Amino acid sequence: MNTPSGVFLEAQGGEEDVECFLRGVREQAPPLAVISSVRSGDMTPVAENGFAIRESGGGGNAVQIAPDCDVCPDCLRELFDPADRRYRYPFINCTNCGPRYTIINGIPYDRSYTTMAGFTMCDQCRAEYEDPAHRRFHAQPNACPVCGPSLRLFDSRDNNVDGEPLETAVSLLKRGKILALKGLGGYHLAVDACNDEAVRELRKRKKRDEKPFAIMSPALADIAEFAVFDETEKRLLSGPERPIVLLRKREGNHIAPLIAPANGYFGVMLPYTPLHHLLLRDAFPALVMTSGNLSDEPISYRDDEALRRLADIADFFLTHNREIHTRTDDSVIRVFQGNPIFLRRSRGYVPRGITLPATQKSVLAVGAELKGTVCLTRGDKAFLSQHIGDLQNSATLASMEETVHHLGQILKIEPQVVAHDLHPRRATPPCPYGVLHGGKRVGGSGTRGDFRWYRIRTGWNHLGRRISGRRL
Repeated sequence: MNTPSGVFLEAQGGEEDVECFLRGVREQAPPLAVISSVRSGDMTPVAENGFAIRESGGGGNAVQIAPDCDVCPDCLRELFDPADRRYRYPFINCTNCGPRYTIINGIPYDRSYTTMAGFTMCDQCRAEYEDPAHRRFHAQPNACPVCGPSLRLFDSRDNNVDGEPLETAVSLLKRGKILALKGLGGYHLAVDACNDEAVRELRKRKKRDEKPFAIMSPALADIAEFAVFDETEKRLLSGPERPIVLLRKREGNHIAPLIAPANGYFGVMLPYTPLHHLLLRDAFPALVMTSGNLSDEPISYRDDEALRRLADIADFFLTHNREIHTRTDDSVIRVFQGNPIFLRRSRGYVPRGITLPATQKSVLAVGAELKGTVCLTRGDKAFLSQHIGDLQNSATLASMEETVHHLGQILKIEPQVVAHDLHPRRATPPCPYGVLHGGKRVGGSGTRGDFRWYRIRTGWNHLGRRISGRRL
């Protein structure tokens, strides 16, 4: 059963069989499993037969949440199999793939604590969900066209567009229209990456003069037509995290020059949702897939907010009725001297824990003003949030506050120390820490919540070192 401290297993059998089972847990884990430790011990057996998953239980607070990941090969085969009941279903997933962090609103990770709670599984999906031999056994976002989320296509005035939403959206993109696309962690703005006029119009409307646009291609073979990549970059592109990877431009490529003007690199990613695969397959060698926002604002992820903020940019909106609970932008990586370097650690990697050198007090670090990210620590683990953005407007500040609250809630962390940049012009929200509890506030204005917090001169410091006469 799931518990907040991790998965609890009871196995019965001869000593050799049980030892073999323990080795299998470590060595044959499912594709998305990340096992930080395995502890085992003897218990008095009660005569039982068969396999069962018990209702999730309470207990400790060492919970970790899986990141979102791309479509697995099995689901991808079903997606394009005309004989399969999920043929061309944009929300296909299983235990080994699909949304996780962006749909979770509580723990333990059960369907009732996700944004799929409002979708009641049909008999066929329920049978898969309850079958231990099926790869959709306890896959919490499990759904099909009968019982799951569905697409909707409408214009910038919220008027429905006639026709099948997906096919019509592809047709609109081919005509040079700008599409706001609801993805995994927010909205993208999409146009045909080979259409010079469409890219020019997107730059004009988005008020983005030179900063490169990210592009998405259906397969590595398509990327090879316009960019150069080595084995490390290929591995990153193809991994389950599906980050944006900076790749050198290939001479004479067919991508619109305004995608990345005066720049030797493209930011490229492969599809990571079924909807992306359906849009791109046999239709486009590349689509611009840039964050759905105005420059310097956080990515839009709520439907009403997206329509309000993007109506002057997008001609049409392709959305769905599965709610996004947590805003999460795409990760960005560059390979330097053979090693990957994060320029933005976000979707696909967050909130996977990072091991610290030693156990410490729980800290909430809210980072610097530019390229904002928050971090919460618990014991010997640090949990960085998704990319938030530059904290230079109220929308981004509000996003930071939401992120602090959500991470603290699902990871059950009550920070004892809050650290932030001392720069006098660094923007801070009115009460970013009052959404959590614990500690004692000392110093500062009375609006910073009820935490013990310390001003520090620089963003990251080795814990325990004295900084400006104060100690973390």
